[in-house]
Amino acid sequence: MFSVSVSDHIMVAHSLPRPSFGPAQNLHGATYVVEAIFQRRELDADNVVLDIGRASAELVAVLQGLRYRNLDEHPELAGQLTTTEMLCRFIAGKLAATPLTDGLDALEVTLRETPNAWASYRLDLNSLEPNGAERNRPELNGAG
Repeated sequence: MFSVSVSDHIMVAHSLPRPSFGPAQNLHGATYVVEAIFQRRELDADNVVLDIGRASAELVAVLQGLRYRNLDEHPELAGQLTTTEMLCRFIAGKLAATPLTDGLDALEVTLRETPNAWASYRLDLNSLEPNGAERNRPELNGAG
């Protein structure tokens, strides 16, 4: 499997209002380094996975909707616990819904909270319905 990665970063505010999150129950800021890994079993006709410049631009566009926002007030995230893991899935869904992923086999999004702690979500693009929803995963459909 071939991979190409691009990255950017976002600063957000959010709260995680459950006792298991301790002090993070309160509104707080977070800075994430966001990495998107695009995967293809075989290279395309140009011997690449995809155009890196286009991948970078698409990641920036997806993240723009989150950048410097209070995620507690974001209309697409209303009522959800915006954990790092959930945000990985949300961003992966947004990227998968673009033409950028046509012909790719997988997409993985990693959010790094610190150099020592991160979460990832891997999306098998071959298991998607034409509308971008994951087959047989109703709890994920509409999450991104």
